[in-house]
Amino acid sequence: MRVFLCEKPSQGKDIARVLGAGQRGNGCYSGAGVVVTWCIGHLVEAVPPEGYDERYKRWTIEQLPIIPERWRVEPKPATAAQFKIVKQIVGQASELVIATDADREGEMIAREIIELCGYRGPIQRLWLSALNDASIRKALGALKPSAETLPLYYSALARSRADWLIGMNLSRLFTLVGRQAGYTGVLSVGRVQTPTLKLVVDHDREIASFASVPFWVIEVTLSHAGQSFIASWTPPQGCTDDAGRCLQQPVAQQAAERMRASGCAQVVSVETERVREGPPLAFDLGTLQEVCSRQLGLDVQETLDIAQALYETHKATTYPRSDSGYLPESMLAEVPTVLDSLVRTDPGLRPLIDRLDLTQRSRAWNDSKVTAHHGIIPTLEPTNLSAMNDKELAVYRLIRAHYLAQFLPHHELDRTVAQLTCGGQSLLAVGKQIAVAGWRQVLAAPEEGDGDGDDAQRSQVLPALRAGLSCQVGQVDLKALKTLPPKPYTQGELVKAMKGVAKLVTDPLLKQKLKETTGIGTEATRANIIGGLLGRGYLLKKGRAIRASDAAFTLIGTVPAAIADPGTTAVWEQALDMIEAGQMTLDSFIAKQSAWVAQLVQQYSGATLAIKLPPSPSCPQCGAPMRQRTGKNGAFWSCSRYPDCKGTQPVDTSTGKRGAPRKQRASRKAS
Repeated sequence: MRVFLCEKPSQGKDIARVLGAGQRGNGCYSGAGVVVTWCIGHLVEAVPPEGYDERYKRWTIEQLPIIPERWRVEPKPATAAQFKIVKQIVGQASELVIATDADREGEMIAREIIELCGYRGPIQRLWLSALNDASIRKALGALKPSAETLPLYYSALARSRADWLIGMNLSRLFTLVGRQAGYTGVLSVGRVQTPTLKLVVDHDREIASFASVPFWVIEVTLSHAGQSFIASWTPPQGCTDDAGRCLQQPVAQQAAERMRASGCAQVVSVETERVREGPPLAFDLGTLQEVCSRQLGLDVQETLDIAQALYETHKATTYPRSDSGYLPESMLAEVPTVLDSLVRTDPGLRPLIDRLDLTQRSRAWNDSKVTAHHGIIPTLEPTNLSAMNDKELAVYRLIRAHYLAQFLPHHELDRTVAQLTCGGQSLLAVGKQIAVAGWRQVLAAPEEGDGDGDDAQRSQVLPALRAGLSCQVGQVDLKALKTLPPKPYTQGELVKAMKGVAKLVTDPLLKQKLKETTGIGTEATRANIIGGLLGRGYLLKKGRAIRASDAAFTLIGTVPAAIADPGTTAVWEQALDMIEAGQMTLDSFIAKQSAWVAQLVQQYSGATLAIKLPPSPSCPQCGAPMRQRTGKNGAFWSCSRYPDCKGTQPVDTSTGKRGAPRKQRASRKAS
């Protein structure tokens, strides 16, 4: 009997339909000589320390480090019934096909069950990039040998065991050391979560320590041949900062007075450059999360859930957890089919699709840049847009637009820079005029940055200027502004920071090593990491922004730099990639992690740490101090006299108490 082991029931239903296994059973579908069954995510989980030894139920430093001699997993209680079904079916299999998600975690979900069930027969791998019928049939005709994807399992196992070693040991270590210093909460340490948290803590510290500096700008309204435009004053050297901003009010006031008195400006030079911009790549998951956070206000987990629904439920887009925006060149042959399905899905696209150049080959089509997965694109078959909710439709349209953009011309604009003089002062006017809309027909221009309030670089079209022409001076606007602190991270920007961690590493050798890495976490795990930090109360939501809580500052101020260093974690991610590529063994990686954890336990088990305790409120019922705890709905304050007093109150999500400067958007005019 040939058994297909899927990751989710919906996935199993789709594959069973194509296989003709239409008979529904208990936790499976069956047909002639074939059974399709499924997990419900991870059916098994790593055994906790107390599962190895009862004495680990009580946390003591003397027990550390806890390093299993033989690693164990056990069925999860919530899905034990389905595990029993899967175990029975696998036990009857003469041939097994792994049909879980085509990634590291999907491989681990299947292989752990296969190991636990003791199956020793032949194994093949179904590698799916989409769940529409055509894609499933294509993948069924190209099954991979088991050995080809086995390293994915070892890589996932290495990740899981390293997370266990660091999370179980170091959370216990620093919680116990924290208690000795008077901190009553749990200091939860994680291989990925702690460096991610440090990114936010460091960013919030930068905001809090930001010193606003006043500066002055001048905007001059000029006109020529009946057309008005704006030029910005270029301050002379000696009165500016590194960014060229004038820091001396008297200099700016004198310049404004001279330009008002002059009444006209002379054009010194005019240069026009044609700027050509190619289309962006198809989406990888991280970029999709960034864009949806910025444009649609979606949380990263919400974006992942929507992308998963578009893939799994609507069959509208390909596999969502991709780390690559590139597309294999072989898929060029499928372009007419994809475009035809898009028109059948949305007939209103016909005029646009008729203008596409199917012979055009953008930089997205590059076999050498495709990883295990390609960019997220529409599938080969029509979908039902009316079945999507508003958010799903918005995300689908973004994915579709990035695909259509590959067959439209480059976006071209003429950028004109004019140098002028007025009253002995230098002026600069910049104009932009679209020459070819190109792929911007389907994708809007990116949002302009807020800057520091200088509007002189706004998009404008300059009149026909040439050297020697005279322009009439209209309004001379002197503005007194202040530099603004960095904005707090949004979830999308935090994902971007996690991906681009190499930019934040100062060590030159490490920086070079990390240039090609995926950064902190993976496309599949970043949303869970951020969600976990929010759930534990280390991160707090404030509108679209996320800020670090007092507990987060305490944790990052307590743990050694090596644990919280994003560079260290990114190097570990590289090691996992090496295991996946067969360049490092699972055992050697875990041995190094175990030795490192043991060294930290020895170093800090007797340490006395100066922990800055966060302020705690008084219990509203009895007046006793409260301590922060974490429940199923996240962090909350609980009376320290619990269970004698059951007083609670929510954690304050306000970040104003940190003293971070508020954004100063309004500028005041100076005469």
